[in-house]
Amino acid sequence: MNYSRYINAVSAARRISPIRALTELQQRSPPTMISLAGGMPNPNMFPFETASFTIKGGISITFGHETMKRALQYSPSPGIPELISWMNDLQKRLHNPPTMSYSPEQGQMDLCVTNGSQEGLSKVFEMLISPGDNILLDCPTYAGTLAALHPLGCKILTVSSDQHGIIPQSLSDILSRWKPVDAKNPDSNIPKLLYTIPNGGNPTGASITTERKKEVYQIARKYDLLIIEDDPYYFLQFEKPWAPSFLSMDVDGRVIRMDSFSKILSSGLRIGFVTGPKQLINRVVLHIQASTMHTSTFTQLMVVQLLQQWGQSGFLQHVDRVVEFYSKQRDAMQLSAERWLKGLVDWNIPSAGMFYWLKLKGIHDTHQLISEKAVQKEVLFVPGSVFMVDSSAPCAYVRAAFSISTPEEIDQGLQRLSALIKESV
Repeated sequence: MNYSRYINAVSAARRISPIRALTELQQRSPPTMISLAGGMPNPNMFPFETASFTIKGGISITFGHETMKRALQYSPSPGIPELISWMNDLQKRLHNPPTMSYSPEQGQMDLCVTNGSQEGLSKVFEMLISPGDNILLDCPTYAGTLAALHPLGCKILTVSSDQHGIIPQSLSDILSRWKPVDAKNPDSNIPKLLYTIPNGGNPTGASITTERKKEVYQIARKYDLLIIEDDPYYFLQFEKPWAPSFLSMDVDGRVIRMDSFSKILSSGLRIGFVTGPKQLINRVVLHIQASTMHTSTFTQLMVVQLLQQWGQSGFLQHVDRVVEFYSKQRDAMQLSAERWLKGLVDWNIPSAGMFYWLKLKGIHDTHQLISEKAVQKEVLFVPGSVFMVDSSAPCAYVRAAFSISTPEEIDQGLQRLSALIKESV
């Protein structure tokens, strides 16, 4: 693939930071190396000496003096080597990407660590999108995605979706405005990328079926699209076997995948990963070098020490426990919805993620109801309009999250919503 056609002028102008490159060289150098080059602060002047963490299940993590010095110091922009290695092995086990064995020129798989998947997403958009570009995404979609896209001056083309995710025919219909050969014309405004959340979509809770993924991938091949696979709820799929990812189907090196530990280890540690063709991952790292420089060394070391103690099997056992919890939370909201919302609301049962997407009957727009009246009733939801490309347009939907409230609170919350709907219709 010709990756240069996707990269915008700003990204193409980025160059490797000599200081960041020096940091990586210094950290892989032998102890005999004397460095008078880097501007690293002396770790002996840091006030923190040791740390110890107690983990559920009876294991612990300890940072001795030397580990703590490393944890508090600058580290390579792509991520610390042992975490990169561990995640490479996990991606191979979970997705077995065809591109693992490719050359860099062919789109060899690579990955980097980011400050949560949101930073990775933002950096990918900064790398690929120019003002005026046509961008494809299925709507409604994650509000953080829209917040990242709107300032870039692109034109968002919305692809229809339903409870089974993005609808391939809708994607084909939009792209039929162009000819596949237009992808080879640098002056054409043919879209270059498709963004989607494949599992437990935020806000809809929808998951794309395997057959639809295969269709979407073939459409992407036909029109030479990059697929941005934003999958923070991959580990929150309630049924096994888990759905195959776009990355697992990627024979061309056209998928850039976002993963996150926020939902299964910690949202505050800010650990995410971007996986994709090496040429593009290298460029994402250039964007990181010029902004955050790297994800916290401290949190990377904390996470990788835990992962190394668990091993892949232990990690996946932990994921199973997390899934079991959220599955019960989902079931609790389903029971309460059937109790209080039947006849008032339409919904589908999510097979992954944290959300129900509720369509209120007889209410043209939920914004005032949710932003004002619901707050007065002491219950919080998100009005559906914030997930739309045009947030000013009326929207009959509401997003309800089942992640953090108790089953009793979920029941009370939906009871209050039921009363609000009845008062407003």
